[in-house]
Amino acid sequence: MLFKKGYNIYHMKKRVRVVLGLLLIVATIIVFTLYVSSHTRLLQALTRISPFTVVWLLVLYGAWLGGLILILHAALYMCRYTISIEENILLNAYSTLTNFFVPGQGGIAVRGVYLKKRHQLRIRDYVTSMLLYYACYALVSACMLLIPSRSWGQSVSGILIVGGAVYIGIRWYMKRLHAQKDGLNIGLPSITYLLVVTLVQAFVQVVIYAVELHSVNRSISLGQVVTYTGAANFALFVALTPGAIGIRESFLVFSRSLHHISTANIVDASIIDRAVFFVFLGLLFVMTVLLHAKNKVQVEKSSITQQNKFHTPLSIDGEK
Repeated sequence: MLFKKGYNIYHMKKRVRVVLGLLLIVATIIVFTLYVSSHTRLLQALTRISPFTVVWLLVLYGAWLGGLILILHAALYMCRYTISIEENILLNAYSTLTNFFVPGQGGIAVRGVYLKKRHQLRIRDYVTSMLLYYACYALVSACMLLIPSRSWGQSVSGILIVGGAVYIGIRWYMKRLHAQKDGLNIGLPSITYLLVVTLVQAFVQVVIYAVELHSVNRSISLGQVVTYTGAANFALFVALTPGAIGIRESFLVFSRSLHHISTANIVDASIIDRAVFFVFLGLLFVMTVLLHAKNKVQVEKSSITQQNKFHTPLSIDGEK
């Protein structure tokens, strides 16, 4: 009887996970449909873009997702934790979809809640690791924004100001929440790893923006693209709209004195970026559905195996 009760609880939990997964898929389909119906101009923009450019950008966005996967791995390494590569991919896919449709970078909260509920990872540790990632992101973006467009003196001064603000913010956070290093792997190797994967992410972003900008104006230099990327990256910190729509474009327009790219080029490149990224999100959604289907099959196989496992001792006891 005990074995049968254990099997029923195990089976019920698996069923709940499958149902929740299906509900999430249905909700995502509804959101996608509503978004497409109100943003038809993005689909129209795709017809004006070279197919080669679209394919090339989709490949680059795949590399960009790979950067996010490495960043989460580095953050969890700092928390002395790890998850499977498939779970990492699926979690980043959901957070990317959430960030595009929900204001305020809601994908970070999705990852934190998931890791807390599924793996009992402390929210405090996760938030601390992500703050350190944002510190690396801010420093790298400041370097990209200033070094190609300003003198060394101005660049160093600006980077020191950003670095000082980041340091004070992190110290304030850790003191306020009494964050302890005992549960975290905060050392030179982990910080270096986090900084390296942040640089990888920044490199991919530079290539993405270079392809988009060169598709509208081939005379734009690499230095301009790097500065443009740095300005665009800072929009992440005030992403009050879904996908930072309007916020990133405002940052790019206000920083024209640094990258010297015209407003017309910014608007055209942004339309290309939004249109192709929307296609990428569609592919990402298909991937999550396929992974869920795969997991569902595995759940059914596991349930059958578990059922046999629970029933076998009963038959033996019955013979006794």
